Amino acid sequence: MSTNTDLYRSARDQLVAVIGDYDKALQTFEWPRLEGAFNWATDWFDVIARDPVTGDRLALWIVEEDGREAQITFAQMADRSDRVATWLERRGIGKGDRVILMLGNQVELWEAMLAVAKLGAVTMPTTGALGPADLADRISRGGATAVIANAADAGKFADVPGDYSRIAVGAALTTPAGWDRYADAYDVVSAGPFAARTTVDDTMLIYFTSGTTSKPKLVEHSQVSYPVGHLSTMAWIGVRPGDVHLAISSPGWAKHAWSCFFAPWIAEATIFVYNYGRFDAAALLHQLNRAQVNTFCAPPTVWRMLIQSDLGAKPAGLREILGAGEPLNPDVIAQVEKAWGLTIRDGFGQTETTLQIGNTPGQPVRPGSMGRPMPGVPVVLVDPLTGRPADEGEICLDLRRRPVNLMTGYLDDPARNASVTEGGYYHTGDVARRDADGYITYIGRTDDVFKSSDYKVSPFELESVLIEHPAVVEAAVVPQPDDTRLSVPKAYVALAAGWEANADTAKAIMEYARDHLAPYLKVRRVEFYELPKTISGKIRRVELRRREEDSAGRAIATEYRYEDLVSG
Repeated sequence: MSTNTDLYRSARDQLVAVIGDYDKALQTFEWPRLEGAFNWATDWFDVIARDPVTGDRLALWIVEEDGREAQITFAQMADRSDRVATWLERRGIGKGDRVILMLGNQVELWEAMLAVAKLGAVTMPTTGALGPADLADRISRGGATAVIANAADAGKFADVPGDYSRIAVGAALTTPAGWDRYADAYDVVSAGPFAARTTVDDTMLIYFTSGTTSKPKLVEHSQVSYPVGHLSTMAWIGVRPGDVHLAISSPGWAKHAWSCFFAPWIAEATIFVYNYGRFDAAALLHQLNRAQVNTFCAPPTVWRMLIQSDLGAKPAGLREILGAGEPLNPDVIAQVEKAWGLTIRDGFGQTETTLQIGNTPGQPVRPGSMGRPMPGVPVVLVDPLTGRPADEGEICLDLRRRPVNLMTGYLDDPARNASVTEGGYYHTGDVARRDADGYITYIGRTDDVFKSSDYKVSPFELESVLIEHPAVVEAAVVPQPDDTRLSVPKAYVALAAGWEANADTAKAIMEYARDHLAPYLKVRRVEFYELPKTISGKIRRVELRRREEDSAGRAIATEYRYEDLVSG
């Protein structure tokens, strides 16, 4: 009789074998339907780690800017996480307890993630960029029973109320009063190997969203929704057993779990991390070559900085390259393709899911498109007016074929859960269009799309053109109320170094947009402005829309108008 581990491995192997053939993968892939007891840390990671063949492979390789590095095998990681789990259990942490994990890209992050999971406890990943007020909110609403953080961040919790254990990572001399010293875990006799203490339906992770429009939501994931669901992410990346994978991502956010934890270790690949304080393209390219990285995922800002340097020859081991966070403009893709002969592939997913839509390995990439639905993911575009499938509409998942890679739900929020699953669909809140061949192109958030002179305007489409201009580092387009047109597109722009915030720059930007967009998509207002952002770096357009609404009918001295500067 097949075990859950057998079913999981079989699905993984089958997907690895066919992912280069999209149509075949779509027709043949089925999610493994696991039942009963299952714990990814004990029933997958430890199985790999205790296998004589795979146990000696590198699981984690971290390189620091000053040249220091750590290399941990799968077997070593299993042993380290067993010791940490044993030590945490002796401190009262057990099944169902919720643990705030606020660490950087350091070995303790990965071993603690595994250790907490082995106990059947719940990890709540948290960015170190948060301040006391945000931490108090997370501990209160998340019901945290313990915090694991670097000693340097302990002061942030000084005035954060709550009955929670405090565990500090760092040298003995830096451990603050009232905090347990994490390093003591290495001295205990391991109680491992651990057996699964969870069932498939038990909670494994709770993520806080970035809160672009409201307070962060609490996203609950089970022992399968991310651990099994990230088969889709593994397939999109194209990472294979024995590969070295590098993803530039910050801990505390879901994308880090996607590409720096689950996907590579599902594939039995090495997670490679290069920690740097200041971006240096030459140094990053050196590490790609030195580590013989096979699969590389980076946000658009990194790709844009790379093409501004000397890309040189393709790093020798590189096979797959990906962009994440927002689609790249065609010029960046073309420049990398010319230099390296590889095409940057894009994809789409959320904290609430794993990869939903993607350009998969070996398939043609259409500029601007996110790709096609991933195998096993029932993506439907739903017209918001009719509630029916359409070629343009909100990206939804058909709950009649509920995919494994969808969250359990928003924690303690029945009203939001009812809203997000209304009509038999999971609603992403993102709008897209699909072409005749099934390729899907992102338009924007449902809240961001607006009407101007009866034309529907996608801010994302305008922003994608604006950032091609050398003066523009970032741009956010929102509607400005207008008596004649209902609203007009206004761009808030963050300028590149060397450009002045004046009428000449505004004119050049508006002319560029005019020449590269349809006539009805003219950017009619430009203002140079420091863009408001969430703690994760996402632009809070809601604040900019509110600013426009509050100033409706009043002249803005720092704003430049199309009709004053541009003819035609």
